[in-house]
Amino acid sequence: MVKGSCLCGAVAFTIDGPMRDVLGCHCGQCRKQTGHFWAATSVQDDALQFERQDGLSWFDASGTARRGFCKLCGSTLFWKPAGQARTVVSAGSLEPGTGLRLSQHVFVKNKGDYYQIADGLPQHMEFSGVENV
Repeated sequence: MVKGSCLCGAVAFTIDGPMRDVLGCHCGQCRKQTGHFWAATSVQDDALQFERQDGLSWFDASGTARRGFCKLCGSTLFWKPAGQARTVVSAGSLEPGTGLRLSQHVFVKNKGDYYQIADGLPQHMEFSGVENV
């Protein structure tokens, strides 16, 4: 079981189930929401249990997904694709000891012009062909 939370603790959760290795998403929405790029895992909804969600708020970012964040401290926490039984979870919100690793980058065609991706991991121009868990 893995624990996670926002910075202030108003959103706290556990994950009891398999997690996908971490993807780095460089799309424009993720860059604007996080200030750089979004690093996240993905879990089935039934594996995600909330211990506290006083600060949880959702923003309908597009017709295909909504984004969860803490309305008290501003932590970026979740990305929920419409019509799917999975939730994408910020890797930075998880307590150490996950065993996860950054495995690839997606939407690299939209990355910021101020950095290079030079870690040798696979880079995808979009999200097609990437496993969702």
